This record gives sequence, structure tokens and C-alpha cells, in this order.
Amino acid sequence: MSAPHIPVLLDEVVAALNPAPGSLIVDATFGAGGYTRRLLDAGATVHAFDRDPDAIAAGQGWSEATENPPRLVLHPRRFSELVEGLASADIASVQGVVFDIGVSSMQLDQAARGFAFSTDGPLDMRMSQEGTSAADFLNEASEEAIADVLYRYGEERQSRRIARAVVAARPLTTTGQFAHVVRKALGYRPGAPRDPATRSFQAVRIHINGELDELTAGLFAAERILAPGGRLAVVSFHSLEDRIVKQFLRESAGAMPAGSRHLPSPDPVGKPVFEKPSAAIRPGAVEEARNPRARSATLRWAVRTAVPARKGLAL
Repeated sequence: MSAPHIPVLLDEVVAALNPAPGSLIVDATFGAGGYTRRLLDAGATVHAFDRDPDAIAAGQGWSEATENPPRLVLHPRRFSELVEGLASADIASVQGVVFDIGVSSMQLDQAARGFAFSTDGPLDMRMSQEGTSAADFLNEASEEAIADVLYRYGEERQSRRIARAVVAARPLTTTGQFAHVVRKALGYRPGAPRDPATRSFQAVRIHINGELDELTAGLFAAERILAPGGRLAVVSFHSLEDRIVKQFLRESAGAMPAGSRHLPSPDPVGKPVFEKPSAAIRPGAVEEARNPRARSATLRWAVRTAVPARKGLAL
């Protein structure tokens, strides 16, 4: 089975994790398995998490999973459930955790999943394929609630104008309809450098999947499950995600906690629980040319110390 998509910052992520033969690594966002494949090649055992049943089903066919004992163990769970998922496999600690935050290339490329407006499809956007869909939210929420989501998660300054247009155009059932409403509300002209629907699609997707709260819970779970000397690597794709990761690593390395809506600070950090936090690492020109989706990616990583995990991290 060949990986159908190009993992972002692959060499940099593997270098940050520094896998050794026999080490236990968590791929918290399995997706198409790009990171997992390289980690397996390095001799690591990988516990891969994904809430998308399509990703888990695709991974079941990998030959690595037939080894005894298996070196690829799949967990059909959210990454906020790392601790519980690993406990079910009798694992108390691991040597590495990697997150690749946001929507996967597999999801974007499937029109039926409703994540993108490049091709028309059902207005869905659910990573787990269950619960409230994008259509449910846009057709049932109040104008004020829609505007708040667009502003908070899409940083859309014209959120109220778009929300009024959405309510007036109900019911919306396809990605094409939603994109058309946004473009018309903002006076979009074809050929503009950035499609204005991008921010609104991002906002609705983040909201219905609870992505920022999930990221926060996942970071705290990684703090609990990483062994001393274990490594945490996080690839994010927009400023809201990167801000959470940067603040988490800064505070857990001993900086004074600032607190935020998505990253509460239950206890001031005395001795650091992570050390050596990296600066932001971004793709080079060659990778950006080869993989345009890499252009907005940022990698940050750090090393777990022997200090016990902070108390009160459950959200």
C-alpha cells in the first residue's frame, strides 16, 4: 500500500521525535499514515489514533499490522483519549507523541465528506462521521451564533454580514451553496488571490468538530503519557492552533501562565514538565513547491522532563 498523500514536514517531524528501534510512539492523527510509515521504518511500534472511521479502515490493511506482536496498533478514538486508549493496551508511557492538527488531505479530497468547496458535495464536515453536521448547524443555529463562530474560529471581520446571508438563504445542503452565499455576501470576484469562503469553511469545521478544545485536551494527555525524555511534536496549520501549541509549550517549560479560553492554567508551573521547546519550524521552498498544502504548516516540539504531570488538567 503506497501512501496517497504527502505528509507535511515529514523529515523534521521524524528528527524531532528521534525514534529508536523498539520505542513506543503515538501518532495521534493517523490520517493517511504518512508519519506512521516512517516511524515503523525506523523500528518503532506505533499506536495510531483517529476518530475518522475511514482512516482506521484504511490502516487495517497494512502488512505491519499482521506482525506478532503487532507494531501498528490502531485506536478508533479521539486524540483527547490518548491516556484511556493506551491504558486499554496496558501502556502507561510512551517515548513520543505527534499531532498533525486539522483536516487531512484524505478528507479534503473526498467531496462527499463536505470539507472543501473546490468540488460540490454534501455540507457535512464531520471528522467522526457522526453528530451535528455543518448543514445542521448552519440551518438551525441563530444568526448571532453563526456570526460568533465565523468571527471566533475564522477571524472573519464580516461575520455578521455572512450570517445574515446564510439565514436568508436557508436551507443550505451543499458546500457549493454555502460557498456561493459567502462569496455573494462579500462581493467576491473570480480571480481574487484568496477565496473569501476559506475562512468561513474553516470556522464551521472547527466549531462542529470541537477542534481547539480537542487540541488542548490532547496536549494535556500527551503531557501525562510521555515518559521522561519523551518527545512531543505538533504540526499546526493556522494561527489559532499554533497559538495554543506555543502557549502550552511556553507555560509547561516554566514560563508564567497567561491562560486563555482554550488553554486554562490549572496550576502555575514550578519545575518545567517540558524542556527545550523549539522555535517555529516551517517548510522550505522545495517542500512548498512540491506540496502547496504545506505552506501554512508550523512544527513545534519539546522534550518531556521527569517532573510529574500537572494536576487538574482534565477539561
